[in-house]
Amino acid sequence: MTATEHREIVVGVDPVRATPLAPAWAADEAHRRHLALRLVVAVPPWHAARHADDARHRERTRRATDALRATADRVRARQPGVSVDTALVEGPPAAVMAGLAQEAAMVVLGSRHLSRTEEFLSAGSLVVPVTARARCPVVVVGDAEHTSQDPAYLVVGIDGSESSRAALALAFEEADLRRCALRAVAVWQPPVFTVHTGDTLFHAERRLLSETTAGWAAKYPDVRLTHEVLIGSPVELLAEAAEHALAVVVGRRGRGGYSGMRVGSVVHGLLHRAHCPVITVPAE
Repeated sequence: MTATEHREIVVGVDPVRATPLAPAWAADEAHRRHLALRLVVAVPPWHAARHADDARHRERTRRATDALRATADRVRARQPGVSVDTALVEGPPAAVMAGLAQEAAMVVLGSRHLSRTEEFLSAGSLVVPVTARARCPVVVVGDAEHTSQDPAYLVVGIDGSESSRAALALAFEEADLRRCALRAVAVWQPPVFTVHTGDTLFHAERRLLSETTAGWAAKYPDVRLTHEVLIGSPVELLAEAAEHALAVVVGRRGRGGYSGMRVGSVVHGLLHRAHCPVITVPAE
């Protein structure tokens, strides 16, 4: 199911650090796709605290309402033709956003630029739990798009996994909507022990990349596609390839993940290393 078959992009608004990058990115995406925009703040319920403080809860709710109103005003000014709705929802933020992600076309979150440890331990962390559970693409906007790059381009990471094929489909769709180039990148890490030669494995990776992109290139003939196989660390090389990109698109879990891991190590790494929006796509 493509992103346009659902009719709404959901944006998580942080009432503590309500930066404009994520809502602005979402507004532009809603305009491109002719979708509605839903701005959401999740407020933990008053009775959830062991020592409930009614005044603190009222202040938290007021701050959330103000953040929603200000964000909606900015979004409407940026894209007047986009339908904008706001919602203040009681509940744990990660659970609320993950629930909304089950029916949305896309979920867009800002990044607090937390360290990996903070991302896992912070009560306010949304990125990892929402990305892990969402049934739609999740976009994390920690840095602005590099729109001044000429020609503008997107990067998509390919490793042959089911989720990377879904990422490739979305990447072509995004490139076509934006009328920009697409750079398909596979990263090969030479194995320590193997009975095959390095040349054989490297050429097999190149063949896989070429075969994976062939059908999509025919479907989107106006998208200028380049593809390449790089050798080294997937996180570092994908981040480097996307240094001046509009965004980097990756599957939620690649070939190297364990079955119990919902978010792969490459996604984790890019969320902390990439200097452009990161779009994570689950397997279809």
